[in-house]
Amino acid sequence: MRIIMLGPPGAGKGTQSSKLARRLQIPQLSTGEMLRTAVEEKTPIGQSIDAVMKSGGLVSDEVMIECVRERLGRDDAARGFILDGFPRTLFQARALDDLLEARGTKIDAVIELRVDVSQLLSRVEGRAKESLANGGQVRADDNPRAFERRLVEYQKSTAPVSAYYAGRMQMASVDGMQAVETVTNDIMAALGFQ
Repeated sequence: MRIIMLGPPGAGKGTQSSKLARRLQIPQLSTGEMLRTAVEEKTPIGQSIDAVMKSGGLVSDEVMIECVRERLGRDDAARGFILDGFPRTLFQARALDDLLEARGTKIDAVIELRVDVSQLLSRVEGRAKESLANGGQVRADDNPRAFERRLVEYQKSTAPVSAYYAGRMQMASVDGMQAVETVTNDIMAALGFQ
């Protein structure tokens, strides 16, 4: 199964993608994680995008498409995958369609997490506090200023992607403000699993 997870920053895409990946035994392809790893490893792409990510900006379409193209070519993605954080623009969505078509496949489902945008900042702040309490590091973009910029970018560039997929295939919309397990169960039901 090939799934796209959509929703604004802080909606729970990463959490839900991780849970679905375990249940469906397919990889979670988090573009945010791919990019954070590139920054940590100081790869050429990582060095060029470090400042963009810290400010909450979006990495160029071309860089994102190349990262996803490389990742989809790995063996573990052959049976399916969950795209978490991609596509973020209409250009990326169309490029993904072309990439999958060239491989003789397509997206099977698109899940959109609906959330109360006014509560997202407190959710992101909670995620940062929890990470610190567990001895982890806070993501560079988990701060109020970067979050607000990410939210503006989402509304401008990514929200139209939902309309793109809604017009081309059945897209399931799930209430992402519920308890984590309830959201997971609702997504599984939307995918046809009980």
